[in-house]
Amino acid sequence: MPPIPNWIDQPGSVRDEDQLDLPALVSYLRTILPDLEGEAKLKQFRGGASNLTYELRVGEKAFIVRCAPSGTKSKGAHDMGREFRIMQQLKPVFPYVPAMIAWQEDPTTIGKEFYVMERLEGLIPRKNMPESLNLSPDQVHDLCTHALDVLVELHQLDVSSAGLDGFGKGGGYATRQVEGWWSRYQQARTWNTPGFKQVAAWLQENIPTTERTCFIHNDFRFDNLVFSPENPTEIIGVLDWEMATVGDPLMDLGSALAYWVEAEDDFFMKKVRRQPTHLPGMLNRKEVIDYYCKKMGFSAGDFLFYEVFGLFRLAAIAQQIYYRYHLGQTRNPAFKGLWMIVNYLNYRCLRRIWGK
Repeated sequence: MPPIPNWIDQPGSVRDEDQLDLPALVSYLRTILPDLEGEAKLKQFRGGASNLTYELRVGEKAFIVRCAPSGTKSKGAHDMGREFRIMQQLKPVFPYVPAMIAWQEDPTTIGKEFYVMERLEGLIPRKNMPESLNLSPDQVHDLCTHALDVLVELHQLDVSSAGLDGFGKGGGYATRQVEGWWSRYQQARTWNTPGFKQVAAWLQENIPTTERTCFIHNDFRFDNLVFSPENPTEIIGVLDWEMATVGDPLMDLGSALAYWVEAEDDFFMKKVRRQPTHLPGMLNRKEVIDYYCKKMGFSAGDFLFYEVFGLFRLAAIAQQIYYRYHLGQTRNPAFKGLWMIVNYLNYRCLRRIWGK
């Protein structure tokens, strides 16, 4: 076997709280793949904060296993069957989706519902690029624009022809999203986080009158993309379809930009950066909007609603994760300070609303 480039994303040991029944998992998988032979090893990817992601190796074969975390879950979240069906449906029309292998709805197999899919090996850009991968500003620019091109390709899919209609709820997407995330935030709020009432009221009063519809990823970030090990600016995979749905493409872009930390951002924003959008060659947020809208044939217009919504939604997601930590349902130390991020995101939403 040729050596694996040291920038290929690799898992680590499984956290104690996230252990799975490995013999039962392998036994189940052998009912799907009877020729599976060899020693089984389970490792965990640490990057995500929602569903749990593992690498399962059995002999020479490698798979990805996804399942929900333990603890309190919001209604509709961590639906393994839905995510499996979305990826299975997308695969023939969107080649960046890994091949799906099995979905087990019965939680008695390993203690929870899960699915198994193809393992794509490549670069997953996280907070910082690997030191050994010295990309030039031109290569970073290509990496950035190729990611946006894949988002455009997804948004230009014909929803009906791809058989994806059933994953949406029809018109009124923006209203449902604002109301839904506001409700989820209130349910998960803790004593040390803000009320967000002013932000939520502003969003409700400024819902765009123009509604566009397409299939959206709803969590499109660099750490959900897999780049080729041979050409680390070429995308070979798009991961984490948990929140994908039929919805508004500009809300998808706004949600993606909530994670987009620029080199010129303030100190606290730089502290919460989790993807390499600060590197020379990366587009800034305004350039991202202009590039995307030109490719989609949209007028960039006033993007403020989508930007504020993305920040508010990110705050609600962070609060839901922190709520699990607050209740002692997870001991992951990465979640300990999320309450501070929620406070900062409220401040940032208000500054954007006030035109600052």
